[in-house]
Amino acid sequence: MSYVDLDQLTDRYGEALLVDLTDRATPATGEIDADVVARAIADTKAVIDGHLAGRYKLPLAETPQLVVDLALQIAIYKLHRFTPNDKIKDDYKAAMGLLAKIASGTVRLDVEGVEPASSGSSGVQTNDRERPFTNDNLKGFI
Repeated sequence: MSYVDLDQLTDRYGEALLVDLTDRATPATGEIDADVVARAIADTKAVIDGHLAGRYKLPLAETPQLVVDLALQIAIYKLHRFTPNDKIKDDYKAAMGLLAKIASGTVRLDVEGVEPASSGSSGVQTNDRERPFTNDNLKGFI
């Protein structure tokens, strides 16, 4: 199950942009190449799954809207063969930053998760040493 599909990409970015990015035939057909879009969507899914795998049980039972939004931003960036415009580049960097925060646990998704493995260094450590002052050695002071 992918996080985004061609219809969602078309709704967000428009058919004209997708034709420009995917129509790589010679001569140009003037249509969206579904294979190019499918490859970008598969790459996007791999990137997102790589970040979510350590924290959440995959595949997700229900895809949160935040993940769909991230998938759209990453997929449109991956469809560019050449340098994308600043808006798309900035959206991609922001999406990757947010994925890193999700992977680290700073940002949480409202889905069934996997408890990350503990390093054993968390929690309170105490040591129970012998008390230097006891009732016996403080006689006369108390």
